[in-house]
Amino acid sequence: MAGNDGTLAVVHEPEHSRFAVHAEGRTAVLDYQRVGERLVLPHTGVPRELEGRGIGNQLAKATLDWAREEGLRVVPICPFVRAYLQRHPEYADLLTRAEPS
Repeated sequence: MAGNDGTLAVVHEPEHSRFAVHAEGRTAVLDYQRVGERLVLPHTGVPRELEGRGIGNQLAKATLDWAREEGLRVVPICPFVRAYLQRHPEYADLLTRAEPS
């Protein structure tokens, strides 16, 4: 299902601990594990047939936006998510908090 801007809809599937995009009979996912106040992000997978459309970026953005809404700190194990975070410093606050001095 595509949005008005041509992007595919990202859906949160908490029963599977993931965010997903379903298109053309395929499913792209960003898996997570919620551990207390942390959101561990171990894996992003986009089927070859769906590559090159920015789906991984959409999944990362949706997941990080949700983490912010939930007040969670992010632990980016997945190399794709780590790279996304480097390109999007607006999410840096999710990674670390200043320690009291």
